[in-house]
Amino acid sequence: MSTQKEVRQEAGTVEDNPVRLEKDKAAQIIEALNTDLADAYVLFHQLHKHHWNVEGAEHLPIHRFLQEAYEDIEEAADELAERVQAIGGVPHANMPTLSAAATVEPEDEDVYDIRTSLEHDLGIYGDIIESYRDHIELAEGLGDYATSEMMREHLEVLEEHAHIIAHYLEDDTLVLESATH
Repeated sequence: MSTQKEVRQEAGTVEDNPVRLEKDKAAQIIEALNTDLADAYVLFHQLHKHHWNVEGAEHLPIHRFLQEAYEDIEEAADELAERVQAIGGVPHANMPTLSAAATVEPEDEDVYDIRTSLEHDLGIYGDIIESYRDHIELAEGLGDYATSEMMREHLEVLEEHAHIIAHYLEDDTLVLESATH
């Protein structure tokens, strides 16, 4: 528990910012970025879960990919939070707040086969990608080109991860249909 006696900025408030983005515009972008931050942490934890639990013949490459993916998501979350702060807001920072703000649903605590797990991941990636596109458009429309550029860079990584997962989910054309071939 904090021993600080004075709150520097209350959560949910917007202060003037050094990048001179108007408060009303900053507030809209902060809300969008905090949603993206919350969604990132849902995906981060789900990818991490799958990284821990992956089994099967392709264990090692999928294990490594999932680690790279959750590390990329964590890096993006850090940049989102720092941007919220830079434009005068308070980034969501505790699990109840993040859970309440998330628009994507994590899978439950059960362990699934890797195909099912990756299908769940791909679903969340798709939802986050669509949200990012909307939030890029919002930032652009409000004149916050730095936020839109940062989000475009994140979007490229999200789309690449979704593409890789889709490839993992394709049927392996090298596997024979039956033993009679």
